[in-house]
Amino acid sequence: MKKKKLIILGSTGSIGQSTVKVLLRHPDRFEVKGLAAYANIDRLEEQYRLFRPDQLCVIDPVRGEELATRLKSEPVEVLFGEEEAIKLAESSSAELIVNAIVGAAGLKASLAAIKSGKSLALANKESLVTGGPLFAPLVKRYGGKILPIDSEHSAIWQALYCGKAEEIRRIIITASGGPFREFPQDRFHEITPEMALDHPTWKMGPKITVDSATLANKGLEVMEAVSLFDITIDQVSVVVHPQSIVHSMVEYVDSSIIAQMSSPDMCLPISYALFWPDRVESEFGQLDPTSMSNLTFEPPNLDKFPALSHAFEAARAGGTAPAIFNAANEEAVSMFLKKGITFTDIADVIKNGLDSIEIVSQPDLNDILEADQAARDLVLQHVG
Repeated sequence: MKKKKLIILGSTGSIGQSTVKVLLRHPDRFEVKGLAAYANIDRLEEQYRLFRPDQLCVIDPVRGEELATRLKSEPVEVLFGEEEAIKLAESSSAELIVNAIVGAAGLKASLAAIKSGKSLALANKESLVTGGPLFAPLVKRYGGKILPIDSEHSAIWQALYCGKAEEIRRIIITASGGPFREFPQDRFHEITPEMALDHPTWKMGPKITVDSATLANKGLEVMEAVSLFDITIDQVSVVVHPQSIVHSMVEYVDSSIIAQMSSPDMCLPISYALFWPDRVESEFGQLDPTSMSNLTFEPPNLDKFPALSHAFEAARAGGTAPAIFNAANEEAVSMFLKKGITFTDIADVIKNGLDSIEIVSQPDLNDILEADQAARDLVLQHVG
């Protein structure tokens, strides 16, 4: 069987490492042609020695120079900087790009992959949140395909095979509720970064873990779903499901609801994207039905978690509003992790960005990048 050639962007992060775990289970099915990371060159070097790709890219040029020195006797090209990571996504040697870069930085790489006609296994939800209006015409023009890696969007993707697009009543995205689902709202001012990083069911990177605590992550997933599945925001709802067994659902016009279920293991949706349109034998996410006697669902508390409300507001506004939401949230989370603002300030910062920055209804890439930068600048001014 011919090996599928792929490149992993963000290979040293949480999703990147899970992707590596899947690849190591199937060494006869894939050939890794390139790996990219921001600065973790120790882990990147380990991954190089596992797969021996032709190219490595380090976004941080100082760390990239260090890695190049380490590997100077190896037959590998070491690239530096964000622009080189984008070129790696365009590489003609690969047919599949896994984009696990964190944040809006992954947008240009995602666009480059689609413009090259490649399949894009996408964990970088910010690509579709910020650049949503840009992707559909590019997919149609260049013939690439977006394969979602997020567990929620993978679940929706799988459930959508059970009906036609015109038969969809709504998409139901599940949320664990994060570590503060039952935490008293009048004590939210006590929440520290350490508390926010203690997620009850998933083990993820710091940024996405804080997003899960504020439910901003669920808001990003709502906006991503609108772009990815070509539906309206009124067809999307969110339910809190603390057990994280049902990863999302699709309700059809006949009131049938199709749900995808598994244990919370990111290797399962990654496997589904990598092997699509096939399924392969795997124990990732294997579930014992007898252990599911306590599945619960409840509406999200929007008073406690207003970031989710702001996400629906941004999705309804459309245009550059999702980019503003995302950029403001990224900067606010960074400041919270550095203890520069409080947990409740995060949603306030997002709201300020949406209220203060003019929204372009039919943006091009420059409009989106300008909105992204304007939101970041506003956060710095707002926080002072």
